[in-house]
Amino acid sequence: MRGFRRFLFALTLAFALPASASAACGDTGVALQVLGSGGPIANDKRASSGYLLWINGRAVALIDAGGGVFQRYGAAGARLQDLQLIALTHFHADHASDVPALLKARSFLEQPGELVVSGPDGLDQFPPLETFLDRLVGADNGAFAYLSGLLGVATLKPVTIEHQSVDPRPVFSRNGVSVEAVGVHHGPVPTLGYLIRIGDSTTIAISGDQNLDTDYFTDMIRGADLLVMPTAVAQTRERSSLHARPSDIGKAADAAGVGKLVLSHWMPASLANQTANVKLINKFYNGPVVPASDMQCLPVD
Repeated sequence: MRGFRRFLFALTLAFALPASASAACGDTGVALQVLGSGGPIANDKRASSGYLLWINGRAVALIDAGGGVFQRYGAAGARLQDLQLIALTHFHADHASDVPALLKARSFLEQPGELVVSGPDGLDQFPPLETFLDRLVGADNGAFAYLSGLLGVATLKPVTIEHQSVDPRPVFSRNGVSVEAVGVHHGPVPTLGYLIRIGDSTTIAISGDQNLDTDYFTDMIRGADLLVMPTAVAQTRERSSLHARPSDIGKAADAAGVGKLVLSHWMPASLANQTANVKLINKFYNGPVVPASDMQCLPVD
């Protein structure tokens, strides 16, 4: 009877754990893990935007930290003491709301080390990066002022990039990993696109939300091994100042000559016609197209 109970407990645990919990992403080599593939609407069980760079079993960089990404980070088996960079594309809540949770968790580390946090400068209702951090955990103006000591404990290094940058700007360089960014057009929202280089041969591009009106991002990422693009709207929508349509995404991926295209930041309009949207992208881009899902692990050769 006792053995049967143990079997039932093991079976229950297997179904309770995320599918990826049994095998860590990026045990060897380079991999990108999708922590959140959704947007700002909580109706399809997806976390908001977040992408984790693994190198030889260590979670080195996190690009965006929308709602749910903090939980997914732990479920992925990533250690906060390995994290060296949080790169934010912009300050919409579905890309940045879990930042204070990550900073709080780092405060429990005995030797947290330096953490680089990058993001855009400000415009109108959107503050520049350092003001954004101060409004979160600053002693005087912070919404979580009780966490103000974290700015010292976590040894944060803010790196602000002008959102109107047309040429790549350096963000981070450490242990064979370098990151640069350019501005992308997301309507009135200051937004960045990132390119990550690992060693001399591997490159990963991650775009913030954009409508692809400019070529700065595609010029920077030419030949990238992997490109992550937000896919928030359907083709039937009129050209938007906020998001690119599927046909525009396909043309941009083709022009940049990327090795693989990952479609993420799914929202109801794009999910409703997901298969049709992917087929439309394939009309313009002949490489492999991967619709992203939460906790998906993408090895990068």
